[in-house]
Amino acid sequence: MTPPSYTPAFRPENPRALFLAFTTLALQGFGGVLAVVQRELVERRRWMTNEEFIEDWAVAQVMPGPNVVNLAVMMGDRYFGVRGALAALAGMLAAPTVLLLIAATVYAHFADHPAMAGALRGMGAVAAGLIGGMAIKLGTALLQHPLGWRTAGALALLTALAIAGLRIPLPWVLLVLGGAACALSWHRLGRP
Repeated sequence: MTPPSYTPAFRPENPRALFLAFTTLALQGFGGVLAVVQRELVERRRWMTNEEFIEDWAVAQVMPGPNVVNLAVMMGDRYFGVRGALAALAGMLAAPTVLLLIAATVYAHFADHPAMAGALRGMGAVAAGLIGGMAIKLGTALLQHPLGWRTAGALALLTALAIAGLRIPLPWVLLVLGGAACALSWHRLGRP
């Protein structure tokens, strides 16, 4: 089995297109950003394949910082070097920073209102649903993964058990289970 190529169906025209795309993503992503990012970059714009998205998202998750910001910087760099990375980063951070300052001011004024607590609980439920739906959607890519869906599912279950059940710190889980998954994938791809 060969790894997927990194030849996108389309590519951004210029750094400005990256800036606008990631500004749009930043303004849509409230909690469940994974679903929005995948739909925008893979399905709508077709700048990546689903397999490329999964691989890049995995790298973005193990890097320090917010996942989607890491992904934006990686994509920007891939297409336009440092200029693209800075454009994508600015797109991810500019509008949300302004909105966060406005929201903090509004929240400080209405923090004690019962409707505010209800709104925050509702947003949490929506975010959980988006993440669950995306997990199901991306699960189909496991059918073509070198580990196969059973092994990948077992590793996912072990990861959830280690973090949620045994309360093992995430860096240790990533080091042990992530390292094992990488080594096993490398072996199954026939690498020396």
